[in-house]
Order: sequence, then C-alpha cells, then structure tokens
Amino acid sequence: MPDYVWYASYGSNLHADRLNFYIEGGTPPGTDHLYPGMRDRTPPLKTRPLTLPGSIYFAWDSPVWTGGVAFYAPDPPAGWPTGAAARGYLVTASQFADLQTQEMYREPGPELDLTEVLRAGRSQLGSGRYETLVHADDLDGWPILTFTSPWNPHTVELNKPAARYLQMITSGLHESHGWGASQILSYLSELPGVEGNWSRPELHTLVRAALDGIRW
Repeated sequence: MPDYVWYASYGSNLHADRLNFYIEGGTPPGTDHLYPGMRDRTPPLKTRPLTLPGSIYFAWDSPVWTGGVAFYAPDPPAGWPTGAAARGYLVTASQFADLQTQEMYREPGPELDLTEVLRAGRSQLGSGRYETLVHADDLDGWPILTFTSPWNPHTVELNKPAARYLQMITSGLHESHGWGASQILSYLSELPGVEGNWSRPELHTLVRAALDGIRW
C-alpha cells in the first residue's frame, strides 16, 4: 500500500473549499448534507492541475445537488470529448479511503485495499455510484486515483446538472487550472449531460456569473 496517493477530483471537489468539508466535516452552503470529516484532518501535501485520459459525463440524480453529477469514463464511447480536467490532491491512502466513504454517505473508518486497482487499473468495490476505483496515471512517484460509477458509458442515462453544481465546477476549474470564461465554456458545453441540456447562451451566462461570484 502506498503511503500517499493523488486523489483526482473532476467534480465539485475541483474547488478546494468544497473538499475541505470532506476533510474537516460540516455542511456545505446550499446543501443540507452533513459530512463527518476525515479521521486525519491534515490538509493535502500538494495540489496540481491534472488532465486525465477519458471523459467526464453527468448522470444520476443527486439529492445534494438536485441534478446530474460528474462521473469519469476512462474508456469513453467514440465521439465523446477526451481530456478530463481534474485536480490532484496529494493525501494519505487513509484520507483517500475516508473521502470515498463519505462520497457514499457513510462514516469513515474502513481502509481500502488498493492492491487490485494498482495492479489492474480498476477495482469495483460495490455497485454504488462512486465505488469503482480507477488508477489513471502516476505523478512524482505516487499513483493518481479517482473513483467513478460502474455504469457502462455506452448505455448510461445522462442527466442535466443543476446550475449551482456547474457553477461550483466552473469556479473549481478557474481556481485549479487558471482557465478563463471562454475555455471553461468550451470545455463544459461538450460534456455529455450538459450538451443538449444547456444552451450555449445559458451556459455562458452561468459561467460568467460563477466567475463574478454570483450564485444562481
């Protein structure tokens, strides 16, 4: 088991303040979900912008965000955009386990056995939406790990993400990658679940509002 892993976030945790609720515990603004926090509340050692192979898509119906949320497809269908914008946080293996557990609305505690995901590149812990681990790459001698759904991207039912969720991702992309409005707009507009559900003018207004600090 490695001492540290890069947790690759591609959704709301692109925003460091959002990730902090998983570390410290608490209820994020605009939600009613209480995160218990990690057993080890040490901040990440490092953070880096990342681009993962594969695609991001939006599916499921989140009780926290009231709409589709982001999932990672390491092997996307033909025609999907590739190059998934992510943010790497260097955390301990135990912190990564606590993060994944909280994504499933459970209490932190059990450690994750990373043997299979490090050997095979993927490990399905269960049928839950964030119970499939993916080893996307390596950086500075540590594995880049993330989690996603077990669903087949070719047949998954896409779902429109809510405005406030896209605003969180927008501010996270700006914070982590330094992207401006035009680059964020181009990236988001092509993602499955956004494309066809958000018009480009609507998305442009949302992105500009997010970068100006205006909540929808």
